[in-house]
Amino acid sequence: MAVVAFDAVSKVYPDGTRAVSSMDLEVGDQEFVVLVGPSGCGKTTALRMVAGLEEISEGRLRIGERVVNDVPPRDRDIAMVFQSYALYPHLSVYENIAFGLRLKKVPKDEIDRRVRNAANVLDLTQWLQRKPRNLSGGQRQRVAMGRAIVREPAAFLMDEPLSNLDAKLRVAMRAEIARLQDELGVTTIYVTHDQVEAMTMGDRVAVMRRGELQQVAPPQELYDRPVNVFVGGFIGSPAMNLLQGRIEDGDGRGPVLRLGEQTLALDRELLEERPALRAWMGRDLIAGIRPEELHDAALESDAPDDRRLRIDVRLREALGSEVIVHARIAAPAAEAEQIQELTEDLGVRTLDGGGDGDGTGETTIVGRFSPHSSVREGETAEVAVDTRQLHFFDPETGLGIYDENPQATGGAPS
Repeated sequence: MAVVAFDAVSKVYPDGTRAVSSMDLEVGDQEFVVLVGPSGCGKTTALRMVAGLEEISEGRLRIGERVVNDVPPRDRDIAMVFQSYALYPHLSVYENIAFGLRLKKVPKDEIDRRVRNAANVLDLTQWLQRKPRNLSGGQRQRVAMGRAIVREPAAFLMDEPLSNLDAKLRVAMRAEIARLQDELGVTTIYVTHDQVEAMTMGDRVAVMRRGELQQVAPPQELYDRPVNVFVGGFIGSPAMNLLQGRIEDGDGRGPVLRLGEQTLALDRELLEERPALRAWMGRDLIAGIRPEELHDAALESDAPDDRRLRIDVRLREALGSEVIVHARIAAPAAEAEQIQELTEDLGVRTLDGGGDGDGTGETTIVGRFSPHSSVREGETAEVAVDTRQLHFFDPETGLGIYDENPQATGGAPS
């Protein structure tokens, strides 16, 4: 097993494009780290540099104790699983799994032992004599995994291995890969654009944007304490609602968050937990509300009146276990470069309406309601907001507003 370490690693193409910039990241021995981010953020380029398929322009890359910048791919002791299964159609499952070992002239008995062990782990024993065309997508992906496992590498590299599978099979294979990695204890770097995959599989998740690491943390920490508005908006499905807001003194009743003409009462404890917010009294900031913190007030009889917002329901999506509600609120959307990038990546304009900075405008927000909610399109409704779970960001820098120490405000990638 081995540590994989990026030390100020960059990839610069001849035309000057920086695909990856000064990347510092250490993937611990037996750790499962997921690189996630929108298309073009540099995550696959970073993985290909580890594999030796892309030259490193700057910095050093270490696998175990060796600096491998100039080491050929075949000598790096890694195994890669690609988006495409890359199986040989004329070879059986057994022969596909054994192929790399035969090229290395591993003894026949050892090849047979490794192939059958891998087939047993992956539940492929009964398919060993079949050709790939006679297998399902999930079985083909397990064959590709088997080919990597038998090499007994220091590290696995996986580049969106589940993207060709249907939704139900992806869920099953996510669990399979996580179980397999835990059982084998192999250092793994996994690339995906799907943040649900990232959150459910990784020991730590590294969020990338425009070739730079934004935050590296355990999944729950990314969700609870995003370092900036990009991470906050990218992590979570549906995406976090981002609104222009202002914290004001509620006439002696404690602090309130003003969103357009409406206000939400804030717990005094919030300012104690996030002391940096005191400096934002009376100033515009970005308020983040996750869809799961919005509830149908008609079902929340104990929700205080001062923690409710009026909305105009535009769309109701009943999913059985929950209802996704799209609604308009008379409050301006937050505006920042990172937010624009998020909306473009989502492919839909969920954060619209804007406003001219004077507290006017309308915005579409999304809530995850109980399946018992009876809200309907075209109705005006009230949502109860769990204000303890609100997020706040600096509109200029995009950094999260947390602690009084300026260096801790937003935090640094770790």
